[in-house]
Amino acid sequence: AYDPLKKIGNIQNKFKVLEAPLERLNAILLMENDVVSPKKPVTLSKPFKGDIKFESVSFRYDNNKQILNDISFCIPFGESVGLIGESGAGKSTLANLMVRLYDTNKGQILLDNTNIKELNLRELRDLVSYVPQAPILFNDTVLENIRIGNPSAKESDIIIAAKYAKAHDFIKQLENGYNTVLSERGNSLSGGQKQRISIARAFLKNSPILILDEATSSLDNKADMDIKEALKDLSKGRTTILIAHRLTSLEHVNKRMIIKNGQLIGYDKHEELLSSCAHYKEILVKSNLLD
Repeated sequence: AYDPLKKIGNIQNKFKVLEAPLERLNAILLMENDVVSPKKPVTLSKPFKGDIKFESVSFRYDNNKQILNDISFCIPFGESVGLIGESGAGKSTLANLMVRLYDTNKGQILLDNTNIKELNLRELRDLVSYVPQAPILFNDTVLENIRIGNPSAKESDIIIAAKYAKAHDFIKQLENGYNTVLSERGNSLSGGQKQRISIARAFLKNSPILILDEATSSLDNKADMDIKEALKDLSKGRTTILIAHRLTSLEHVNKRMIIKNGQLIGYDKHEELLSSCAHYKEILVKSNLLD
């Protein structure tokens, strides 16, 4: 009888160890989302264009310092804009507000002159292809990880998207190709490979608005050059915001937007910014792109 009783005691100890994480998990599951769809959402008129307008937008996380302060700009349909600024300037926060991961504290964000808070969340997020700086991959096949961009996509469409994202060649070299099961968070792949899969999702989703949050930051120089043309093709016919890690990735954008300490200090073409924004010239000098 002693051995079974001893095992029962060990089981009790294991339950005690699990109590704290279970309480944390339960708190998360019961947490109410601050960002929700309106009770009577507005439907965007068709055909949807993709004009983006920020009107006097300010934002802070809880009671922390101001992240964005009175930001106003307009991106017409089909234009691409490069977003430049130092770490912590508010670039990624701006992208998060665009897809309502958070709501503005002040001001409004408009799509085709409609406040995004009036839209159904699913409809809003279906309009945006978002490639984050740190790609999120799951313990599933490469095929299914790309299919997240469009759950109803055929395998042939997924392969085409991977080819556009310059991911097809390395995927074919994996043990089981597209049917290779990735480890948790895709840790079996390099940073650049994970980003290419994330970019393939964006190709597959094919939304009218594209947000690239330093999407090539983990690519080496050769891979960065390879994927530039792919991103240029992906940007065609859609409104694009490209948050830049390497300024060389902004060669094809129409305009560049400079964020400093949460404020918009410049928004124009490269040539005009050189003559009107001293901070922009400083950034170019630091990046060895200007003497």
